[in-house]
This record gives sequence, C-alpha cells and structure tokens, in this order.
Amino acid sequence: MAQQRALPQSKETLLQSYNKRLKDDVKSVMDNFTEIIKSAKIEDETQVSRATQGEQDNYEMHVRAANIVRAGESLMKLVSDLKQFLILNDFPSVNEAIDQRNQQLRALQEECDRKLIALRDEVSIDLYELEEEYYSSSSSLCEANGRPLCEAYWRLDLDTDSADGLSAPVLASPEPSAGPLQAAAPAHSHASGPGPTEHA
Repeated sequence: MAQQRALPQSKETLLQSYNKRLKDDVKSVMDNFTEIIKSAKIEDETQVSRATQGEQDNYEMHVRAANIVRAGESLMKLVSDLKQFLILNDFPSVNEAIDQRNQQLRALQEECDRKLIALRDEVSIDLYELEEEYYSSSSSLCEANGRPLCEAYWRLDLDTDSADGLSAPVLASPEPSAGPLQAAAPAHSHASGPGPTEHA
C-alpha cells in the first residue's frame, strides 16, 4: 500500500491470524519434506529387519506426503481469504480506481463539449449567411416592385400562375363542317333576295 494506515482491532487480529497460518503451513511443508528425505537414506542393519524397516519408511512417507498436501491446501485457502479481505477492506484502492475512472469520463465529457461548441459555432455562421442572403434577396424584390414585401410576393405568385396558364396547351375546338355553312348561305341570300314579299 502507498501509505500505512491504522487498522481496527478486529482487522488487525485477523491479519495476525493469517500471518500465523502462513508460517505454520510453510513450516509443516518444510519439516515433512525434510523427514521424507531422511527416510530415503539407507541405514545399517539394526535389530529390525529390512522388510519391516522398509514398510515403516513407506508408511511414514505416505503420512508426511499427506501432511504436505494438507499444508498446501491450507495455503491455497489462505490466499483465497487474503483476496477476499483485500476486496472487502481495501477502500483506498477502490476509491483510487473510482477516481481514475471519473477523471477519464470527465476528460471524455470535456472533449465532447468542445466538439459540440465548435459544431454550434459553424452552424450559427452558416445560418447567419443564409439569413443575410434571404433578406437581401427579399429587399431587392420589394424595391423592384415598389410594394411591401408580402404584396410583392403575392404579385409574384399571381404572375407565376398566369404564366403557367398561358403556357398550358389550348384545346382546339372542333372545326365546323362546310355543309351547314354552305346551307346557311343560300338561306340567307334567299331571305334577302329580290323575291316577292307580302307588302308587294
């Protein structure tokens, strides 16, 4: 840890028990392994026969190997307990990780804000130019027609509609046949001709 801090009494006692378990398990592994090595040494003949001595050494090696396995399992359990203790009680490390994450998120937020501000400025400039173009064209139209702006646009719409009506194709009326005209002509000449009237 970066700085030493005072622990509560319960946590201090728990850490002392972890330290004692660690020392006891390591000592057990070392002692049993040493005794196994000693048992492998060939000794001179004693009152016990070699077969009996061999069986005794074999049994002792099995027992001590089992003790080593038990001490190893105890060490693995101790590692798991230490990890759990670190996760649950190492608040400074947790707070440091949270602070680092907050700093990263703040930096990302500031970058997004800068980009949004730059985009807003660009859009404002474009809108200002479009408004200038729009109002300049509107004022020129109003001056050309000598009317208010709304009336100028209304006249412009009427002129456009009239131009569209003139440009539309005119439907040709059916041409009258020459028969009725020719028949009407003699009738007209007969009516105005020098024929006898009632008055005569």
